[in-house]
Formats: sequence, C-alpha cells, structure tokens
Amino acid sequence: MIAAIKKMLGIGPQVDLGTLIANGGIIVDVRTPGEYASGHVKGSVNIPLDSLRSQIAKLKKDKPVITCCASGMRSASAKSILQSNGFADVQNGGSWYNLKKYEK
Repeated sequence: MIAAIKKMLGIGPQVDLGTLIANGGIIVDVRTPGEYASGHVKGSVNIPLDSLRSQIAKLKKDKPVITCCASGMRSASAKSILQSNGFADVQNGGSWYNLKKYEK
C-alpha cells in the first residue's frame, strides 16, 4: 500500500540519483529557510515551495533536477511545478536526509 502511494506521488528515486548528481544534477530543497538552516544536503539549493514559481529562473532546464523536502510531499508538488514549466528531467528525491549520501 505504501509503495503504491509513493509511486502515485512520485516519491523516492525512480532512477539512480547518485549518477544524476555526479553528472551535474541539482538538488533543490523546497523546505523553508529555517528548515534548511537546521540541516541540508551540502551543495543543494534552497528554494521554498511557496517561492518556486517566482524563482524558477534560477534553475536550468538542461540539467537534471532532484527535488527534496522533509518527507517527500512538498518535493512531489515541486516536481509537478517544474515539469509544468518545461523541465523534462525532474526526480522527486523524497526526504533531504535520504539524499545526504550523495553530498558533493
């Protein structure tokens, strides 16, 4: 049941995130600045979900983007926003903590 819900929401890695990151993929943490300050993946970019539409120009459409947050819910929304704005290679990485193993 949980796997089906995660798949429906696009939570969790669908591809090898380590390879994407090693090849120039960008981790976008969509938590609030306060959450980000309390811990984040080194090398990630903090663009809070409620600011994503207005700051979308900071991201390049020709690079893979991996979204993350606290649990994977906001990053699923961020993935949808990016895809609807022409980003083709977007992955929901789920929780930021699970992405720490890919730190630059």
